Amino acid sequence: MTLKIYQPESFSPLYKYHICIMQDGNDYYQMGRVATFSDKLHEDAEIENTIFIGIHYKDRYDRLKKYHPSGEQYEAYSKFIMKEVVPLLDDLLPTFHMGGSRALMGDSLAGTFALTMAIKYPNTFGKVIIQSPLVDDVVLEAVENASNLEVLDIYHTIGTNETNVQTTKEPNVDFLTPNRKLKELLEQKGLTYHYKEIPDGEHTWKYWQQDMENALQSIFGDE
Repeated sequence: MTLKIYQPESFSPLYKYHICIMQDGNDYYQMGRVATFSDKLHEDAEIENTIFIGIHYKDRYDRLKKYHPSGEQYEAYSKFIMKEVVPLLDDLLPTFHMGGSRALMGDSLAGTFALTMAIKYPNTFGKVIIQSPLVDDVVLEAVENASNLEVLDIYHTIGTNETNVQTTKEPNVDFLTPNRKLKELLEQKGLTYHYKEIPDGEHTWKYWQQDMENALQSIFGDE
């Protein structure tokens, strides 16, 4: 497994840093332009010191196995993140070693993974950015049964045109309706929650990239 790490241009081991772990890592760097937005927001002092870590998938089938809670490698991949990635980053980088300074970010199925990991381990991952996550009954049930989520800070977007999305498993999936159900559940959990419906937004990087700067400011904003 390869971790692609992007540090702010002003990086210094003398400072402490938040970390943002991104599934679909190459997509976030290439189509999400995370490095570009990081440079801009750090230079303008609009986000706190943050290091981005991208982890990518082999292909769409590998992605399905690892990221979905029902995937055959989900448990093993979750353990990899918890037992190998987090300790490695804490050892390698000047981090705060606190859940509130660790974020998970993902789009679509990668967003599903970010959400389910955070509700399972809220004391390890305190911040979450989910862009158009795949939400089904398994995910809704996991959220409904989760407890102690008050520590979480979640930024959640969905496009109003995401009603007919082609996925690896099936065509013509309605993402909008279950995401609205997810919103209702999360609002009952007492956490810090930012929800945004993107007008005419579709299930593509065009819309996720357009909202990236706002997402990063909402979660890593220098208050």
